[in-house]
Amino acid sequence: MPDERRKDVVTLSRRSILMAAPAFLASLRAGHAQESWPPVFEAGRSQFTMVRPHAPMPQLRLQDLHGRDAVITAKPGRITLVNFWATWCAACRLDLPMLASLAGSRPDRLDIVAICTDTKDLRKARAFLGSLTVQNLACYVDAYGAAAEASKAMFSILGMPITYLVGTSGRVEGYITGAPDWLSPAGARLLQFYREQG
Repeated sequence: MPDERRKDVVTLSRRSILMAAPAFLASLRAGHAQESWPPVFEAGRSQFTMVRPHAPMPQLRLQDLHGRDAVITAKPGRITLVNFWATWCAACRLDLPMLASLAGSRPDRLDIVAICTDTKDLRKARAFLGSLTVQNLACYVDAYGAAAEASKAMFSILGMPITYLVGTSGRVEGYITGAPDWLSPAGARLLQFYREQG
């Protein structure tokens, strides 16, 4: 009899620990962990992934859709989303309008740079964008290979489309592939998290 009672106590104590674990983890996330870990932000099968070590965003020499040269840098105190897209990419047809809506909704707090990676032909890029609603979006082509060079060192193209988040200090913080809903509460929480990181 005493042995059976001892087994029940051990089982009960394991069960109590397992039941208490989610609440304990939630309290950790709400306290210390929230200060250093961004909130979860997902798009289909991918989620926002932090990069380490943090490195400053390099200057990118690009061309706008009118053939004018442009040097793109991160602006201190502002978040920059650097998006890589291609004219053959089906998901980009969803992603670029979402980014344009985001740019229109937060023009004073956020910079978005959308870079075409598969062509230097401005007409081809313009034709692709012309079929979408992207009036508020700053779109460029990688006419000089600057973005391609940077992608080898810092902006790895792990999927298409892919968006890198550069924090207010000008450092690359992380990325997400696919077409996430940046206007969702989860997207707003992620942007707010990095706005407060300074």
